[in-house]
Amino acid sequence: MRFEDVELGDELPERHPDVSLERVRTFVRAGHHDFPRFTDHEVAKREGLPGAVVPGIMSQALLSAMIHDWAPGSRIRSLDTVFRTPMIVGTKPTCRAAVTDVDDDARTVELDITMTTEDGVTSVLGTAVVELD
Repeated sequence: MRFEDVELGDELPERHPDVSLERVRTFVRAGHHDFPRFTDHEVAKREGLPGAVVPGIMSQALLSAMIHDWAPGSRIRSLDTVFRTPMIVGTKPTCRAAVTDVDDDARTVELDITMTTEDGVTSVLGTAVVELD
């Protein structure tokens, strides 16, 4: 994706990332965050959660991957997120983004980003500033 090809209001292709138990286990082990609340539904429930939760940093990584799929070679200058509800391991989330600002001088775009549950509840929302060639 080139900067010249982007317009205000453009929507990125939706992404439906894999947040299966196996995938989350691989992620948390690689990042040395192998806490049971991420990989064991019963432990998470005893901690007051509805089930094992996708780590916030994994949600951010999945949103970043959506951006890089849309614009390979782009540089994410900032990624600010708010976690509103837990994303439960084994569900089917949807990642979305839309261009909300274009800075011609910096050759950056601002994106509103969201990750929603399969029930349509917004779990993660935020903004990203992305530099394009």
